Amino acid sequence: MPTYTAPIQDMNFVLHEVLKVSESNIPGYDELESDLTNAVLEEAGKIASDVLAPLNAVGDTEGCRLENGVVYTPTGFKEAFEQLKEGGWTALDCDPEYGGQGMPYILGTAVGEIFVSSNMAFNMYAGLTHGAYSAIHAHGTDEQKQTYLPKMVSCDWTGTMNLTEPHCGTDLGLMRTKAEPQDDGSYKITGQKIFISAGDHDMSENIIHLVLAKIPGGPEGVKGISLFIVPKFIVNEDGSLGDRNSLSVGKIEEKMGIHGNSTCVMDYDGATGYLLGDMHKGMRAMFTMMNEARLGVGLQGYAQAAVAYENALAYAKDRLQGRDVTGTKNPDGPADPLIVHPDIRRNLMDQKSFVEGARAFVLWGSSLIDQGHKLNDKDAEGLVSLMIPVIKGFLTDKGFENAVNAQQVYGGHGYIEEWGMSQFARDARITMIYEGANGVQALDLVGRKLATDGGKHVMAFFEMVKAFLKENAEHPALKDDFIPQLKQASKDLQAAGMFFMQNGMKNPNDALSGSYDFMHMFGHVCLGLMWARMAKAAHDALEGGASNKEFYTAKIATGRYYMARQLPATRLHLARIETGGAPVMALDAEEF
Repeated sequence: MPTYTAPIQDMNFVLHEVLKVSESNIPGYDELESDLTNAVLEEAGKIASDVLAPLNAVGDTEGCRLENGVVYTPTGFKEAFEQLKEGGWTALDCDPEYGGQGMPYILGTAVGEIFVSSNMAFNMYAGLTHGAYSAIHAHGTDEQKQTYLPKMVSCDWTGTMNLTEPHCGTDLGLMRTKAEPQDDGSYKITGQKIFISAGDHDMSENIIHLVLAKIPGGPEGVKGISLFIVPKFIVNEDGSLGDRNSLSVGKIEEKMGIHGNSTCVMDYDGATGYLLGDMHKGMRAMFTMMNEARLGVGLQGYAQAAVAYENALAYAKDRLQGRDVTGTKNPDGPADPLIVHPDIRRNLMDQKSFVEGARAFVLWGSSLIDQGHKLNDKDAEGLVSLMIPVIKGFLTDKGFENAVNAQQVYGGHGYIEEWGMSQFARDARITMIYEGANGVQALDLVGRKLATDGGKHVMAFFEMVKAFLKENAEHPALKDDFIPQLKQASKDLQAAGMFFMQNGMKNPNDALSGSYDFMHMFGHVCLGLMWARMAKAAHDALEGGASNKEFYTAKIATGRYYMARQLPATRLHLARIETGGAPVMALDAEEF
């Protein structure tokens, strides 16, 4: 069975030596001293290793079951959920006014990686609740906040998001779920929603569904969608639970992975709902939490790769197969360990360089979310909104790819369920699909985000890279192995943007056919920037006489690997983009 140990040293390195969080002017960051973050991450790591990770295979094997209208979670989930609640982990970065601890989002993100790596399906119950909490916190009335948020912060009540219907996923304008207004100000919600993660379960007293629906007579398409709070049990005026609402679970979906999470078909049959936010502005209310939700999915992608890498590395060091071509390394054994072989090293370095670069990228992105929220910094919000489709799309594509790479290290054992590597790949696969499939993320990036505010935010990104290159042009650790490579990759990305500008207006297919390549190119440049920053921080630590020299020298060597072996992918992506839309659109539909 796989094991999990939280990468606390690496997280602290990113937080304190790369991002220097405690020196930031973001409110609350001055509290993020290394002693505090280390203590929080260590405690999270203990729960993850001792409680959540052992339940990962249990959840995968047992799944959830629907009996007589009630959904039951796998063995041990309910008790583990109580431990999570008792430890205050569900309230870490929530508003103190409603019982939260008020810690910065970045710390919640770091803890989130630990919990996702140890048991992704389990963590989704609290994660979806946090998303629903954020929407009510941003758009709810004072009465709605007081009614729902304290119980959701504690996870005594959990939450969901209900968007998708059988006939519409991305194109929500086709939605059929209706909301009929009632004399008392409530609405009757009728319709069916599918793919509802944590749609029902036995771990909380109530479930607060956020449901998108259309009020009759409203505008057509997405402009006529409203958002509603639809509780499983009606909440009485005194806060107690009343009658069961008119909603039910049609079935639990059978899925490729995340079996421990109850993905439900939800049927609403005149269920009582309450308008959240403005009428016909449901998409705006739902998208309030999209940056956080999509960053969270990007985190899931690399977090599955991280735990898969941890186990693949241990296997490669332990499994004896063949002899090192340069000379025997294990003379007392019948063979050398797998890790001596260059192709195994290549595979592990691909994984290691991705995971560590992705971790830095996501923590930096979460710091931008904090900066936007806590300082009302519109530039930070604009920059992270530009980055979100890259974080979601690139990191989940590569996260799945590297979970498969980890499985490959095991050879045949990687394909056998008892070794557990299959689960990491199967669980990672959904991250490329939900919260907006990755092709949609690429379209969003090229079709919307690049042009936002007149291109201000993408230009700000290029200026940030340019400033780093100029400032560190002669840095001893960067000038040969990092600066030239990052400079070339940034030029490739700018050239792709210029191609879209010159060709996309007269033929949109020239831009949209290259959008997926552009998303990956952008991702590589971002990880290249993260690796250059980390190499600089590692060099500074070594120059300062750091005691743990092995950690920092390994960090620089891993960064060199990424710059030499991964970052040149920008040239391939640029070559594809510059072929335009003609090769992609060459066949008529009937010719396929």
